[in-house]
Amino acid sequence: MTSEHIHAWIETLRPKTLPLAISAMLVGSALGQFYGQFSWSIMLLAILTATFLQIISNLANDYGDAEKGTDNEARLGPIRGMQQGLISLSQMKLAIGFCILCTIISGASLLYIACQVASDIWVFLGLGIFSILAALGYTMGKKPYGYLGLGDLAVLIFFGWVAVIGSFYLQSLDFDAWMFVPATGTGLFAILVLNINNLRDIENDKASGKHTLVTRIGAKNGRYYHLFLLFGALCCYALSALFIEKTWSGWLFIFTLPLCIKHARTMMKTTRGEQVRPLLGEAVKCALLSNLLFAVGLLLS
Repeated sequence: MTSEHIHAWIETLRPKTLPLAISAMLVGSALGQFYGQFSWSIMLLAILTATFLQIISNLANDYGDAEKGTDNEARLGPIRGMQQGLISLSQMKLAIGFCILCTIISGASLLYIACQVASDIWVFLGLGIFSILAALGYTMGKKPYGYLGLGDLAVLIFFGWVAVIGSFYLQSLDFDAWMFVPATGTGLFAILVLNINNLRDIENDKASGKHTLVTRIGAKNGRYYHLFLLFGALCCYALSALFIEKTWSGWLFIFTLPLCIKHARTMMKTTRGEQVRPLLGEAVKCALLSNLLFAVGLLLS
């Protein structure tokens, strides 16, 4: 395998997206520690499983878009390995299959260590299967939900509610409805990053029949939607600080506010997809730093 092929595979894995999956598990684990229950082995296995699921989603996304012709010369995003012809459909299938196997091994180990009753095992086994199918179904298949404008909802469910509440439960073996508040904040931050991609590629997505939420509501409303995601996530963390943590450290995430405001202002000045593309890094920083500071605040509470 040449260095060109290795670089193509690294780009296809999209390593910049992995910290978001990891930080969601950190938030859930930190919530467990805040409630007095924490295990390093559970947290590390949860992070490993979430990372494999994110990689499956990234690989499947490239496979589905390449197969349907969405990844073409008009697309403004990074040129992936399949688009360059460096990775074939059969090679991508093998890579997806390998990552699914790794996810199963990691997830089974996690359930073996964390779950103490059969009902918990069955519930999380179902969530694991559902998560794999969701990762595959975003752009793969005859009717991928990412082409129907349901990608944002899926990200909220899996990168917010399932990731945070699930990892919290595995730590504490308890459920608290308040966990939906910080979990929603984490999910909104994840959608924020997805929305950048959708705004960037809105014209090509329209032409390719990929009906994301942004293609349905338009670019202008998509930018207002971006503001809602950004400050809605911060509001969720603020509510968590007020009613869950109730300590000064719960407000550490507020230090990202200047960066978030700068990002929001820049976003509202954009008018074309080319101008949106450089904002992806900013969106990742806003999401990642807010999640990490919120988790640190929980640990210090």
